[in-house]
Amino acid sequence: MTDICFIFEVHQPLRLNRNFHPSLFAGKNISEKDLFNLYFDNDLNRKIFERTCQKCYFPANDIILENIDRYKREKRRFKVAYSLSGIFVEQCQHWKPSLLESFRRLAETGCVEFLCQTYYHSLSSLFGLDRTEFIEQVNMHHQLVQKLFKQSPQTFENTECLYNNSIAKTIESLGFRAIITESVAKVLQWRSPNYVYKAKNSEIRVLLRNYRLSDDIGFRFTSRWWSEWPLTAEKYSSWLAATPGQLITIFMDYETFGEHHWPESGIHEFLRWLPGEILKWHHLSFITPSEAVEKHQPVGEIDVGDFETISWADLERDTSAWLGNPMQLTCYESLKSLEELVKDTEDPELVRIWRYLQSSDHLYYISTKGAGPGDVHSYFNPYNSAVEAFTVFSRILSDFENRVMRKFQTPRLIAKRILRRVPATRAFIFFQEFAKPTSFVAFSLEEFHSLLKVVSLQSIEFHVRRGDFETWIRHVIGDTELADAIRRISELRLRRERLRRALLDLIQKRIVKLKNVAGQLKVFRKPLSI
Repeated sequence: MTDICFIFEVHQPLRLNRNFHPSLFAGKNISEKDLFNLYFDNDLNRKIFERTCQKCYFPANDIILENIDRYKREKRRFKVAYSLSGIFVEQCQHWKPSLLESFRRLAETGCVEFLCQTYYHSLSSLFGLDRTEFIEQVNMHHQLVQKLFKQSPQTFENTECLYNNSIAKTIESLGFRAIITESVAKVLQWRSPNYVYKAKNSEIRVLLRNYRLSDDIGFRFTSRWWSEWPLTAEKYSSWLAATPGQLITIFMDYETFGEHHWPESGIHEFLRWLPGEILKWHHLSFITPSEAVEKHQPVGEIDVGDFETISWADLERDTSAWLGNPMQLTCYESLKSLEELVKDTEDPELVRIWRYLQSSDHLYYISTKGAGPGDVHSYFNPYNSAVEAFTVFSRILSDFENRVMRKFQTPRLIAKRILRRVPATRAFIFFQEFAKPTSFVAFSLEEFHSLLKVVSLQSIEFHVRRGDFETWIRHVIGDTELADAIRRISELRLRRERLRRALLDLIQKRIVKLKNVAGQLKVFRKPLSI
């Protein structure tokens, strides 16, 4: 017996306001509650959402429910699973509450499992080692599913199937039994995706998307150049019947059924007749992800290192769909570096906006890939180009960061801002001399202090002559008091070890003072030595 596990990703992004520019609101009193309407194109978002409801969500839900009812008294029932982003659910609540009721009816059948994901469909699983933001978003989504559908999710699907060993370990620690990801050839090697596996150094089960069979529907259904066009339910079910393994995981965007492939293509009729054609094969049955890991024991281990993260996106199936060029990395690092600052404001509206800006779609639109992947990125891109997408996103990020910084008026918050880590694009790179960078890079004032102990005297004198230390601390770190003190040291014309010592002593005292003001523990327990 081979089990068929159908999983549908349901997500609609909140597209940014391409006409946003800070100068348009100069002199106006803009509150945090106004930011959502300023940063996002809500007219466009509502238009696309309502169109997709009409073409996809309502018709597809009706067809799924119809087939569940048709086979509910049979020994082999029709079953599916959904992964709904929190952003999608919010759009339902605002614009189509009846769609949520449709999903609730599906939940009540007992044949539909709802998976957990990051609430904001974000890349937060890549935010550092502790993954605090990631865990918070997962818990938010878990609570949402419990509230809406009276289910406690046991299976997790990370944004765009992002996966590595550490992500799997984190998800296991949160109590999940299974995680979904892509069947990447370099990871599987000679093995088949049609079995249950376990994560390396973990007991959490790993279900692998069969990308060939999934993409036959998701991407190739309307491709007239395809040798298998037209794809019928009978033909597709015969492919499933001929595929060996414990279970076949078919995972695709739900928008496949009416939005990516329009109703005129016959996609709805394909969906309507597919369950019946599959059940004509006596060795095929339907299963949900939780049932699959309960029924099947793992046959092997999936090992994906932390610097080899995989996903279901593009031909590369890695993180390059969102982090593949300097424009994407600039926005990503800026977004990531804001975490501590935004949360320190204790302003729920700013935290909410920051999380909307985390949606992976904003970075996806900035991709500059060519060929097939480039065509897919362009298809989904609401802007004229990746450069326009970058311009819009970076402009909004800059405005948002400025608004966050204005919150830091108390001594404690000012100190925490100065002590923060800065994005990679704003880090200080030590040079030996002009055009000769060293391997020393500082991402915070504390790291800058530590590197001053070991970097060459030639490098220190080079930067002091140019005023680089003062400029970086003043304009990037944001500590005017320390920058002024460094300028005074530079005017003393100190040389070699005396210069190094003077800088180290000055910065050490400043960090101790800032940590005391910020309420953080002191890190200097004894005199420094070089």
